[in-house]
Amino acid sequence: MCSGEEVIVVGGGNSAGQAAVFLAQMAKRVHVLVRSDGLADTMSRYLVRRIEGNPAIVLRIHTEITALEGEAHLERVRWRNERTGESESHDIRHVFFMTGAIPSTGWLEGCLALDAKGFIKTGSDLSKDDLAAAGWPLVRPPHLLETSLPGVFAVGDVRAGSLKRVASAVGEGSATVQLVHKVLAE
Repeated sequence: MCSGEEVIVVGGGNSAGQAAVFLAQMAKRVHVLVRSDGLADTMSRYLVRRIEGNPAIVLRIHTEITALEGEAHLERVRWRNERTGESESHDIRHVFFMTGAIPSTGWLEGCLALDAKGFIKTGSDLSKDDLAAAGWPLVRPPHLLETSLPGVFAVGDVRAGSLKRVASAVGEGSATVQLVHKVLAE
């Protein structure tokens, strides 16, 4: 899919490093975009060395994507170095986001039951204690993807126990439509 083309890997952890090294075997160039000063604090030394030693990989520190452009598919990517303010636009059709698995759910604290890592608990993952603490008002237990708040569902990477794959998230979203109809009929 990416053979002979330029690609972008966003992220500075081991998953991003492994992806960059793998893609560099077939891609023309791999741009690794990280917001930080470098990779030493977030990536294994052996991966950092492999990235630094690979002429097909270009590390771009203090850099964030500012625009994804195209008509029927991705055609161009713009990024900016936050330190220098310099912006660039490149004809790139492939971007891989490897930004980690830390959910941004702090704002839901006290509203929905979360696991120890901050992922949203749903369905059978909700314990009796979770439901009691949330004041679950219904006789029935939560549906498969329903949170501790009746009629509120969570799907995809933010959900505790998810597979962390796009296809799974899409399937969960599709299944939730049927569950929403079920809740509305109650």
